[in-house]
Amino acid sequence: MSDISKNLIKVREDIRKTAVKANRDPDLIKLVAVTKTFPVEVIIEAIEAGVRAIGENRVQDAYQKYKVIGNKVEWHLIGHLQRNKAKRAVEIFDLIHSVDSLRIAEEINKHALRINKIQDILIQVNTSGEVSKFGISPNHLRGFLNELVGFENIRVRGLMTIAPIKDDPEDTRPCFRALRRLADDIGMEYLSMGMSGDFNVAIKEGSNIVRLGTILFGPRESHG
Repeated sequence: MSDISKNLIKVREDIRKTAVKANRDPDLIKLVAVTKTFPVEVIIEAIEAGVRAIGENRVQDAYQKYKVIGNKVEWHLIGHLQRNKAKRAVEIFDLIHSVDSLRIAEEINKHALRINKIQDILIQVNTSGEVSKFGISPNHLRGFLNELVGFENIRVRGLMTIAPIKDDPEDTRPCFRALRRLADDIGMEYLSMGMSGDFNVAIKEGSNIVRLGTILFGPRESHG
C-alpha cells in the first residue's frame, strides 16, 4: 500500500471520528485533495487510492493536468481567480471556491453562458480580517449575493474561508464559526473551510468541504 493510500485511510478515519463527536454525518463531508504543487503522477496515484475530488490553485497548472486526467475526478479551483483566466477555469472546474468580486463573477457568467454551462461557485469571505487574504467582508456578503441574482449561468452553492495559520488549531475556531453563522443566516449548502492543520476544528464548526494537501501527500520535496 502506498503512502498516499495509508494517509488517505488515516485522514478519512480522523474525519469520521471528528464528525461523529460533533453529531454530524461523516459521509456528508467532502475531502478535496489539494494537488496544487504535485505532478500528474502523484495525482493519478491519489485517484487510484480513492481520491474523488482534487483542488488546484492555478488555472494554467490545472489545465495541463486536466489534459491528462480528464473527468475522472471533480476539479475544484481553490486559489484566487484572475479575470483573464476565467474562460479556461469555467471549462475545467466543477466548483470555483474563490469568487470575491463582481468583476470575476461577470467573467465567469459570460464564459459559462458561452458554453451553456451553469457554473457552481462559492463566495470567498474574509472572516479573519487579514488584509493579506482575499475575500469579501462579512458585512458585504448579503449585498454581494444580491448583485449576483441576475447572473443566470452562475449557481452560488456556499461559502469559503481561509483561516490564519496558528500554532494551536483551536485559535482558528472564530474564523470558522463566523462563516458558519453567515451560512446559517442566508441558507447555504456548502461550507469550504479547513486545511491540513485545522480541518478537525473546521468540521466541528460545520465544514462540509475540507481542503487537504500536506497531510495526504507530505511536503512537495518528497515527490521530486
